[in-house]
Amino acid sequence: MELTTWIVALLVFLVIYLWLQRPDPRLPPSPVRPLPVVGHLFSMARDTRPQFREWRKQCGDIYSLYMGQYLVVVLNGYDLIKEALVKKADAFSGRPQFFVDTATTLGGKGVIFSNGTLWKEQRSVSLSILRAFGMGKNILAEKIQEEVGCYMDALADLKGKPTDIRIITNISTSNIICSLLLGQRFDYDDTKFQDLIHKLGTLVEEQEMVSAINFLPWLEKLPGDFFKAKKISRSCIAIIDMLNSVLKEKKRNVNDSNDVCNLIDAYLIERNKKIQAGLSTTLDDQNLLKIMFDLFGAGTETTSTTIYWCLLYMLNYPEVQEKVSDEIKYKVGTDRVPTIQDKTQLNYLNAVIMETQRLASIVPLSLTHMCSEEVTLKDYTLPKGTWIIPNLDSVLHEKATWGEDAMSFRPERFIDNDGKLKNPEQFIPFSIGRRACLGESLAKMELFLFLSNMFQRFQFLPPNPYGVPPLAYKTSAVVIPQAYAVRVVDRK
Repeated sequence: MELTTWIVALLVFLVIYLWLQRPDPRLPPSPVRPLPVVGHLFSMARDTRPQFREWRKQCGDIYSLYMGQYLVVVLNGYDLIKEALVKKADAFSGRPQFFVDTATTLGGKGVIFSNGTLWKEQRSVSLSILRAFGMGKNILAEKIQEEVGCYMDALADLKGKPTDIRIITNISTSNIICSLLLGQRFDYDDTKFQDLIHKLGTLVEEQEMVSAINFLPWLEKLPGDFFKAKKISRSCIAIIDMLNSVLKEKKRNVNDSNDVCNLIDAYLIERNKKIQAGLSTTLDDQNLLKIMFDLFGAGTETTSTTIYWCLLYMLNYPEVQEKVSDEIKYKVGTDRVPTIQDKTQLNYLNAVIMETQRLASIVPLSLTHMCSEEVTLKDYTLPKGTWIIPNLDSVLHEKATWGEDAMSFRPERFIDNDGKLKNPEQFIPFSIGRRACLGESLAKMELFLFLSNMFQRFQFLPPNPYGVPPLAYKTSAVVIPQAYAVRVVDRK
């Protein structure tokens, strides 16, 4: 009798479960049936890029995933992503809560993970400061140029020995963020600076493991540290503590003159102006501290990884590297280093940078958005709180836009018949809409100045004459090439 009761109970459970899991016609279809509690989490491949391509073929440009307790909708194709993030930006510009954000103890502050009026003011002030530094004063270009010079010397010191230059590139791009925030750079062997870089690297490398906690928060409470939550938390708090000590020191010596050359001073001056004018403001120390964290996290790894990818492509396509070198030699010469003023003259180099960003697509799923209200998209009704993944790969690798060779490295696709640079609207490595990358202008300037100086002075060769490193990658917070060595040979 007991066995019969259990069988009946199980059948009732299955009937109820299947009834509750029936497709909701108001929502986009799902590629596979979700499981109880975990949803599609166990269906996710370690590398989601090919999996998402297959699911797009199966379901179309929009489909639903259930990740733990959250409904996640994936958007594919330029037209649909633009409709959501640009045309319906009011509804699609929210940001869900992520573990790496709350682990800082400053969850919901700053620019990247904030929402509502707080986000609008923080982003507006940060953008206006960056624009002021980039225009007129040209502070950004000067800071980058100074750092590039130090980086060139560090590469020269390698004396052509096979070396993995990823760490030194990370350090150099981090130094630009330091210079932007603090008005100063650090020596590459500074132990505190190296510790900061190491902890930032931990956040990037462990994102794959900790991401499950974003959808199943109770996993954080399990004994041990299988999902790396404790490791991530320790790194986040250590970084915040380091940045906070810097902020306290800077506050004691705020430069309130018209010659402000770092973000901390500029932010504090803007805050003081609003307070003195009796205006309500969200500008405060906690938000400034979180903006510092955001800029380090987002502004270091992405730029250095793009440079790392570009060099890997140059090893695999040596004829492209020589064409870039020839262009620089012809347009700039060898008697001076390239500057930002040369950018409009070096079309082929710009095309190489753009093709690197397009093909590498280092943030293929962008940063997750969230519906701040119920909204209709492509005849589907998405509830408030729905997580939105814009699949940038589906735009940057779209054969209908880039041709049948979309998965090949061909910079010429960005050059028109007159030799001028093309910039198709589908070229969106920084995403689009109100949540597009805050540091886009800074990143473009960095990539140009680093790579133009590198290809003018050095030739980059494989570690040995028997083959080139493969175009293989690993996934983390960004898509990073598998570690490889390169010989940096001075062209002089």
